[in-house]
Amino acid sequence: MRISALIGSGATIESGPSDQDIRGMTADSRAVKPGWLFAALAGSRTHGSRFITDAVAKGAAAVLVAVGAELAVPERVAVVRSDDPRRTLAQMAARFYPRQPETIVAVTGTNGKTSVAEFVRQVFAACGRQSASLGTIGLVKPNGSIYGSLTTPDPVSLHETLDVLASDGITHLALEASSHGLDQRRLDGVRLRAAAFNNLGRDHLDYHPTMEAYLAAKLRLWELLERGAPAIVNADGPAAAEAIAAAKARGLEVMTVGRAGETLRLAKLCREGFRQLLVITHKSVPYQVNLPLIGSYQAGNALVAAALAAACGEDIRAVLQALPNLKGVKGRLEIVAGANGGIAVVDYAHKPEALDAALAALRPFVTGKLVCIVGCGGDRDRGKRPIMGRIAAEKADVAIITDDNPRSENPAAIRAEMLAGAPGAREIGDRAEAIRAGVAMLGPGDVLLVAGKGHETGQIVGDKVLPFSDHEEIMAAVSELGA
Repeated sequence: MRISALIGSGATIESGPSDQDIRGMTADSRAVKPGWLFAALAGSRTHGSRFITDAVAKGAAAVLVAVGAELAVPERVAVVRSDDPRRTLAQMAARFYPRQPETIVAVTGTNGKTSVAEFVRQVFAACGRQSASLGTIGLVKPNGSIYGSLTTPDPVSLHETLDVLASDGITHLALEASSHGLDQRRLDGVRLRAAAFNNLGRDHLDYHPTMEAYLAAKLRLWELLERGAPAIVNADGPAAAEAIAAAKARGLEVMTVGRAGETLRLAKLCREGFRQLLVITHKSVPYQVNLPLIGSYQAGNALVAAALAAACGEDIRAVLQALPNLKGVKGRLEIVAGANGGIAVVDYAHKPEALDAALAALRPFVTGKLVCIVGCGGDRDRGKRPIMGRIAAEKADVAIITDDNPRSENPAAIRAEMLAGAPGAREIGDRAEAIRAGVAMLGPGDVLLVAGKGHETGQIVGDKVLPFSDHEEIMAAVSELGA
């Protein structure tokens, strides 16, 4: 495609041939091929401009740089200047890969994005649509197969994926929209039909300077909707008022769900074993839903998903009839095994609010003791570590502080910061050993929560990813007990 046809507003061809044919694009100089455009973007550790010479040597036909950036390239290389290179790259990717599923929705929030996106996919499927979801657990296709894993892919990969999905006949797609992805313009160019804001909690303060900046990044999702488009807000979630105000200021159609919601109001919630009986009202009409998921926050996730589907034109009765058949996402309050009359549960909770919610969701099922195994990741927000430790110590009967993904940090130092907020907690650094200890504690009526890694099958230690699965370690521990 001609470079002149790829660039949009906010970008200009400063020098070089304006009729240059572009065969591909990337922000990774190592991936450049002859005829490609290289986007020299600012990164967290280095700037892409350092690699322009390498990209040109590999045959780059054009480079995308910020206004004011200095560079020297051969005359044969087109130079594109932009006041927002990340946004320009996303828009160029959208033009290069023009096909997208007809109906795309996105959800943001500190917690619940993966569940909401996957629930939307399942609801769309129940309504007879060819649907997929894309996010933390990967790309989930209509047959349930899963590929890859990244909450919000880079814009070129994302638009290429959208193009392939559309060509494969996928008509409906649900996306997770992370704060990083929104801040870095990765979703720009995606034609969203509706979007949702679930909640806000402490997370990613290693990237965002303040909670206000973190919220602002998430609320940028509203900017990707056309005026008048549906904006769904979980009215029971933290920062709901701010999300509603921002959506109204943008001229969007606000739809709210939850106990305080108006579009889908949760009038009643009762626990029935490992299911929940919900009474949901829509336009004053009550609907009874038997939801096969643990935790009141999962009821909130299901309502957000239902509202997104309804906002895209699905019949509300068909949508609510789909909820009793929802299947939970792997590693989200998932009962993995039983031992000696107790159960072991895995949950992805790696943020304070998520851990608190998971323990609160499990407490009603405990007639013995509630045991919690949890750690914190390295090279991430250190401020949440004592908070996570405190929550585990206060909300569980037994708290075990262990390793998560230490990355480049000293694991013992991470645990020490957690233990500072968790007096009385046990410390078992080796995660597998901690899980064996937790499983060995199980007796009648006990519940063990292994929190933090969920569906993950690796543990990041230094610069290596070592094979590790909470599920497999639990099963191995149960097998050793002969329980």
